[in-house]
Amino acid sequence: MSPIKTAWTRLIRFVAAETNQVHIGEPVDSKLDVGLAIRQKKPVKAYEIVGSALDPKAQVTKTVLTVKELLAPLSREEVGLVRCLGLNYADHAAEAKLPKPAYPVLFYKPVTSLIGPEAPVTIPKHVQPVEKHLPDYEVELTVVIGKPAKNVSEADALDYVLAYTAGNDVSFRYHQMAVSQWNFSKGFDNTTPIGPCLVAAHAISDPQNVPLKTVVNGQTLQDGTTADQIFNVRQTIAFLSQGTTLLPGSIIMTGTPKGVGFVKKPPQYLKNGDDMNVWVGNGIGTLFNPVVEERGNEKAKL
Repeated sequence: MSPIKTAWTRLIRFVAAETNQVHIGEPVDSKLDVGLAIRQKKPVKAYEIVGSALDPKAQVTKTVLTVKELLAPLSREEVGLVRCLGLNYADHAAEAKLPKPAYPVLFYKPVTSLIGPEAPVTIPKHVQPVEKHLPDYEVELTVVIGKPAKNVSEADALDYVLAYTAGNDVSFRYHQMAVSQWNFSKGFDNTTPIGPCLVAAHAISDPQNVPLKTVVNGQTLQDGTTADQIFNVRQTIAFLSQGTTLLPGSIIMTGTPKGVGFVKKPPQYLKNGDDMNVWVGNGIGTLFNPVVEERGNEKAKL
């Protein structure tokens, strides 16, 4: 099985100023941190890509469009299913005083939890007050599967990766610690940012050499590297594909390094008005999201 090769190296999804329509494109500036540029209100231009983000045959054109609104790099419909690993960093397991798992710890998120850059992470009313429910941040390297993967070997696993992006596995610790299944506590609507762009798999030769950080209100709270993963990306894809087809567009959030809030003394938690961002290296960039405690019927645009 040969690796997936795309015509694009980095892909963003956005509403264009010229058309007021949703497009995908490759940033004109190949080194631009798109998420940071949008936060700083700097102009971002992209060469339009014709085709689907999930189609390796999609072509980069010479048409230049201006980003009016940056969206999640994949729509909820394209993602389909979100798989997540828990306790997948040795330093995070240690800070939580939990043993390293013998097998990958898998949980799922509904796609209704997904949001894009600058969209507010909404803390639902039923998990307030925040000092009891402890909403928490988790920066994660996120894998996008590009072709059907079933019973994949570790040796071939990366051949099934279309791209990588950043994710923020916002978690509500009160409900998480109350039960053995984490889906509910990590799956509330509009709580899981992904983005700001996809970086093609061919541009990241070693997913175990990717730095990642979380910053809240200007304070760096997580600063790690995927080298500390207990189950690396190859092992994760091979394990999750046993007897199970991983469909194109499905994403895998691969766990978070140390520095999460609920283990701090006193615990640190997300609250209304917080300015949060996660950064993942190797060209992926910065994913900014404000935190809002639900008061009415807020809806996020993906």
